[in-house]
Amino acid sequence: MIQTPAKTLTLEAFLKLAETKPASEYIDGKIIQKPMPQGKHSIIQTEFSTIVNVILKPRKVARAFSELRCTFGGRSIVPDVSVFTWERIPRDKNGEVSNTFMIAPDWTVEILSPDQNQTKVTKNILHCLNHGTQMGWLIDPKEQTVFIYHSTQKIELFDQPEQILMVPSFAHDINLSVGSILAWLLE
Repeated sequence: MIQTPAKTLTLEAFLKLAETKPASEYIDGKIIQKPMPQGKHSIIQTEFSTIVNVILKPRKVARAFSELRCTFGGRSIVPDVSVFTWERIPRDKNGEVSNTFMIAPDWTVEILSPDQNQTKVTKNILHCLNHGTQMGWLIDPKEQTVFIYHSTQKIELFDQPEQILMVPSFAHDINLSVGSILAWLLE
């Protein structure tokens, strides 16, 4: 759903608006509301975030955030999962995690919902890569496929259950296959 104001809205004006549920994103002067996550999307998002946080967070390597607003490069987007390496997590003067993230994530993960436009999601992943993101994943539960976008914008397709998915170098301890992600939908 696109909600376009009568005149072009600036990023600064967008950031002053009240948050919506589901979240809205600011892309090319337009406000675009994300579709409401459904069951499969929610399971994959929750399980993936949990795995990243169980494996990488205790050693202060990285942390996964679900539905976190990231504003950078003239856009304000809300990836399904944003993973930040520990030293890049924005903090306030008290050392607590900041409420605002004005940088691209190190790893962005999108889970395609039935009503979601794959082109729009791909554009967001490419925008992240153009602003320093190391890797992007697009998980399509319906097609049982994972597209992996590298920082060079090389794209790889993973659609066999036994295929081990590539991860950014900081996440080398995470070992997931297409089948293991799809198995979450059976639990």
